[in-house]
Amino acid sequence: MYYHRLGNIPPKRHTQFPQPDGGLYKEELVSSRGFSGIYSNLYHINAPTRVKSVGQSESYDSPIVKNYGLKHSHLNTSEIGVTGTDFLNARLPLLKNADVTLSLCNPQSESMDYFYKNAEGDEVIYIHEGSGYLLSQFGKLRINKGDYVIIPRTVIFQLQWDQAPVRLLIIESAGPVETPTRYRNELGQLLEHAPFCERDIRPPSELITQKEQGEYLVKIKKHGQLHHYHYSHSPFDLVGWDGYLWPYAFSIYEFEPITGRIHQPPPVHQTFQAQNFVICSFVPRLFDYHPLSIPAPYNHSNIDSDEVLFYAEGDFMSRKGISRGSFTLHPGGIPHGPHPGTVEKSIGAKETKEYAVMVDTFNPLYLTEHALEYLDANYPMSWTE
Repeated sequence: MYYHRLGNIPPKRHTQFPQPDGGLYKEELVSSRGFSGIYSNLYHINAPTRVKSVGQSESYDSPIVKNYGLKHSHLNTSEIGVTGTDFLNARLPLLKNADVTLSLCNPQSESMDYFYKNAEGDEVIYIHEGSGYLLSQFGKLRINKGDYVIIPRTVIFQLQWDQAPVRLLIIESAGPVETPTRYRNELGQLLEHAPFCERDIRPPSELITQKEQGEYLVKIKKHGQLHHYHYSHSPFDLVGWDGYLWPYAFSIYEFEPITGRIHQPPPVHQTFQAQNFVICSFVPRLFDYHPLSIPAPYNHSNIDSDEVLFYAEGDFMSRKGISRGSFTLHPGGIPHGPHPGTVEKSIGAKETKEYAVMVDTFNPLYLTEHALEYLDANYPMSWTE
């Protein structure tokens, strides 16, 4: 990330910043990795610690399937419609482990009448369908179809959609979500060979300062529960902030693919890194240009990772029977590769126009009980001629 600021801030951190009425604005440090990671300083009209009341907590977890076995899996989620009324109860967790949870979310409502904070994980929202605004303490951010919306943990936010339908892939990460280390220099700037740069990263552009007193509900996710905190002031009561920690958007349409004479391995598609997993973007690109190249991917034996693909747009030339909006899971321990006939069919092809989000985890993923409804029982045997 890079330094950004909005609104009014004092010349020095941790010093007096007077309000017009003679009081002081309330400073809040929001930091990652304790005090060793990126951070921002926020300046509130009201103390962020001033709570009106704490309501009942509610369970917000999804059990995993035990004894599922070791097999390739296809979740045919392409025809899923509305999954709930709003952003939280519409979440449908499908795959998870201690590091990451993958959910679909197709909310019926176009807005949220509450605020939300994930206090235990960063969130990556991939917008499969829809457009609107992310509103947070850090300001207003326009978001569109194809965007990855990166929301660091503890950011309080609302989502406002222009209209239905809204279809989202949500990736919750136990660790910070970052740009890949190998694409950054020692000062954090993205390097020349990176498939995107800081110009492609969109920060909040307009500060929201809500001064009115009233009833404000913040739902906080922690320890597998939603905790209801009530305030008499808005969490969007900032007059300014600065720093490196803030929510942002990056469009998959801005990702510049890396190609070569022969087939390139999946790491060239990497877009983000996190604790024990990576996120990759497959986008339209020219195929390999060696005279004997095979555009279809080679068979691969997963030794260290489970591989998930979410098929967003187009036709994936190495797969049969997979529709837009579906998932495949290829677990570590058994090889996977192109379906029969797709290798030969790919020879001579010059380009692909597919879009997909890939998540590779370095610890095993588990299906949730929700996922069983969408399981394609025939997929493990789909490589049979």
